[in-house]
Amino acid sequence: MSAPFIHIRNLSKTYRKGKVSITPLENLSLDVPKGEFLALMGPSGSGKTTLLNLIAGIDSPTAGVLEIDGQDIRELGRARLTQWRSSQVGYIFQLYHLIPILTAYENVELPLLLTSMSKRERKKRIQAALDLVDLADRASHRPTELSGGQEQRVAIARAIVHDPGLLVADEPTGDLDRESADSILSLLDSLANDHGKTIVMVTHDPKAAKAAHRTLHLEKGQLIENLEEALV
Repeated sequence: MSAPFIHIRNLSKTYRKGKVSITPLENLSLDVPKGEFLALMGPSGSGKTTLLNLIAGIDSPTAGVLEIDGQDIRELGRARLTQWRSSQVGYIFQLYHLIPILTAYENVELPLLLTSMSKRERKKRIQAALDLVDLADRASHRPTELSGGQEQRVAIARAIVHDPGLLVADEPTGDLDRESADSILSLLDSLANDHGKTIVMVTHDPKAAKAAHRTLHLEKGQLIENLEEALV
């Protein structure tokens, strides 16, 4: 069998707040195969966002093994970790984080401006990303001229324009109506099934979780396979 795309063993994270230690994750283990769309659910404070940030390299674990596509990201220094994130991770958030004065095309272009990519190659990548999210005809529109669902599609195009292997999504449908949410979830499913992206999504919405290939529940820093156990 091939190695999992995400390999986590005995992962712990502890924060210090004054004299108090807070441990949102403790001895957590998880494997996620390449191309899986994984949903994480759980109550507030269960460690979902902490786990997402660790997987994305935004935060560092206190202890344990954390490998993404064979790379132990705990071994990376700050500069190399920043470079790794910019090339290997795409971020999708609840509130889109689009820049209002920029067009959809310009918002999608932003991650590529940090690279040495030529203008011609950037244009090719941007057009491909907008085509993939079915917004090629909205390239010149600004966020105020788009619906919430379209804004989230622009945000997804921005997240995938540099062709990362990993997408992390924090409540990507939380600010959308049901029809728009279903459309975004269908797009995420396609990115996993048809384009081989590995997706880890945090959500409070059971309907959103059902769109994923697998759902895990976090409770007090521990993963639980099924909801019945989580409710005990």
